[in-house]
Amino acid sequence: MGKVVLVTGAARQLGGRFVRRVQRDPEVERVIAVDAVRPPHRLGSAEFVQADIRQSGIARVLAEHAVDTVVHLAVTGGGPGAAGARSTVKETNVIGTMQLLGACQKSPTVRRLVVKSSTSVYGGTSRDPAVFTETTQPKSLPAGGFAKEAAEVEGYVRGFARRRPDVAVCVLRFANILGPYADSALAEYFSMPVMPTVLGYDPRLQFVHEDDVVDVLRLAAGEPRRGTLNSGTFNVAGDGVLLLSQCSRRLGRPTVPLLLPAVTWVGSALRAVGVTDFSPEQIRLLTHGRVVETTQMRDTLGFRPLYTTAETFADFAASRGSGLLPADRVERVVERVAGLLKVDAGAGAGAGVIEGAKR
Repeated sequence: MGKVVLVTGAARQLGGRFVRRVQRDPEVERVIAVDAVRPPHRLGSAEFVQADIRQSGIARVLAEHAVDTVVHLAVTGGGPGAAGARSTVKETNVIGTMQLLGACQKSPTVRRLVVKSSTSVYGGTSRDPAVFTETTQPKSLPAGGFAKEAAEVEGYVRGFARRRPDVAVCVLRFANILGPYADSALAEYFSMPVMPTVLGYDPRLQFVHEDDVVDVLRLAAGEPRRGTLNSGTFNVAGDGVLLLSQCSRRLGRPTVPLLLPAVTWVGSALRAVGVTDFSPEQIRLLTHGRVVETTQMRDTLGFRPLYTTAETFADFAASRGSGLLPADRVERVVERVAGLLKVDAGAGAGAGVIEGAKR
């Protein structure tokens, strides 16, 4: 691995974990942790630089510290509670990545770039294949939200790789990340006392454990092992799949089936039960699901996750405690959802579904 590693997104939980992990590598001389806000967690011996990657000042940070390895973890969906700051998240994802890549392109010392991406770039429709490979083109490009931003980020990264062929570039497309400390919108969904689902659909889901995420980032940022190649685009997910119905049963949480047209008002319904940020792309995931092939991750990158999809979910579920709720509490929550749907014009059918679920 390069001796000076710069990590963006250090204020988020995942970024902080990777910063603490990578500095223990004997080949790493210094770790530069970068974020626009001060992190709420420890960063060990890493040097924290408060900088906004949307600004040109990130180039000075690269130059001053002679950075040779950049690990870009600031591409995120925003997480729970970030609905009001969605425009800032979008700018950081897209404009921030453009500024960072521009700085890397001008830097004579940068030799390795690792970018955290997402399998959401494949989209999610009924016309998509059952399993996506790294070369699969989505039937329809994501129209908005984090999926569209991740696709744009990957496009900029491919352009950078063409302009700087001397830099080893690795893009990691992660499945949904879960674990005891997961702070994503999906983790919030699974933590709800009652989980809304799309009537008539039981999607297949894949997960990757947050411990495996840190390990694969460490592998991608290091020097290639014999017979492996630490550059290219790789899907990263645990073995196997789980149906959404299996997830709800393992959590011990009841579900409320909603009609698919309810996407227009489901955001309000979810806020009524404590979720503040649940996007249309998340609804698509819970409608059609998404499964990716991970052969390249194993054979080319040389990474084998410690956790399967089922084991990842089990570890997450254990951290959330028992999901078995008293009947009166379940009744109150379902009543709130049903009441919200009744006041929405044209939502009578959806309310009927919920009344049926209660019975």
